[in-house]
Amino acid sequence: MSKYGDDLKINQVHTSPIEFLKSYNKNIPAGFPQVSTALLREFKEEHPALFKRGDVWSLDQHRKKLMDWLFRHTSETV
Repeated sequence: MSKYGDDLKINQVHTSPIEFLKSYNKNIPAGFPQVSTALLREFKEEHPALFKRGDVWSLDQHRKKLMDWLFRHTSETV
């Protein structure tokens, strides 16, 4: 098994918004914006194509897109 096997499995797991939020906030680098349930809802409303399976999140599919969106979103509100 590759040295990234366990990390890859964790990143591909489909999870609830709350579990995604906890994992995302725990593992983002210092200085990156934290996410809240309200922000997750707003992100989901703006990107319905990413949620064809309902309210299912995965770090692999959503983390990078959410990070990019958060930077744009927070700079628009400042």
